[in-house]
Amino acid sequence: MATLYERVGGGPFFTELVSRFYEGVAGDPVLRPMYPSDLTDPKAHLEAFLAQYWGGPQTYMQERGHPRLRMRHAPFVIGTFERDAWLRHMSDAVRSAGLAEEEEQELLAYFDMAARSLVNTR
Repeated sequence: MATLYERVGGGPFFTELVSRFYEGVAGDPVLRPMYPSDLTDPKAHLEAFLAQYWGGPQTYMQERGHPRLRMRHAPFVIGTFERDAWLRHMSDAVRSAGLAEEEEQELLAYFDMAARSLVNTR
């Protein structure tokens, strides 16, 4: 069976997904202060991570090592408000991609789980 990476069209899909996500983040008063002024590196990191996670090239691991998501996000205060803002922008980006229902639901379920796992404060 093809990986989700292959089923959604590979790298170009993740480039567009991350671009749409960061369009939302750029204007979000809750999330924007958590990111550096230049979003180039965060975009590249997220794109590489997602591509790798879903069966694409291992670029993220080669360049940054193990994802260690909780550790990398530990310096940030992430409560339910921050989680919900992040998940809203990512869900909007996924839903606007025009995917088949199966792929859309698979992505949304993963992002929901990932967002919940990074909450580190009440």
